[in-house]
Amino acid sequence: MMVGRLQRLREWAPVLPLLLLLGATYWLSQQVHTLPHEPDGSKRHDPDFIVSNLVATTLNEQGTPHFILSAQKMLHYPDNDSTHLVDLRLSSFYPYQPPVYTSARQGEISSRGNEVFLRDEVKLVRAADATQSEMTLTTTYLHAVPDLGQMDSDRPVTMTDAHNAIHAVGMKFDNKARVIKLLAQVRSQHEIIRH
Repeated sequence: MMVGRLQRLREWAPVLPLLLLLGATYWLSQQVHTLPHEPDGSKRHDPDFIVSNLVATTLNEQGTPHFILSAQKMLHYPDNDSTHLVDLRLSSFYPYQPPVYTSARQGEISSRGNEVFLRDEVKLVRAADATQSEMTLTTTYLHAVPDLGQMDSDRPVTMTDAHNAIHAVGMKFDNKARVIKLLAQVRSQHEIIRH
């Protein structure tokens, strides 16, 4: 009987190291956990830089300020190359014309830097000059192309000056040509000043 067991053990002897190797491999695979996949960050919308209390000035050919952009905070996002502004102010100066001051709670600058999109509590003020009173325009959204002196909106706008209050939906403003075009649903109130 003992001889039979020894015979069987000899038959299994060549396979035994293989079984031990298989068992050790299984145990090792149970001990080693694959690390979770870590995202590379390219799909995330996180800023790569933040600037606080920004003031940027663009000069004209004569070396005087043409635009002054200020913001409480500027954030740049590399995933879509967008630049966001918080509490921004844009001052525009043109020769022989009154300055235009624009402000908003939120804004975005296009990736090429030639367009500004203003949102939330947008206010545009054209200063008074010898021929006209100060004009104020308020809306919730404004698209500006500062180099061309043009602004437009497709949202409700309210314009006021010393004698008028005008409400409309949509407008186009060309500061160089000194033209404001109201697009739809225009309502006006005129106040007569008696001396």
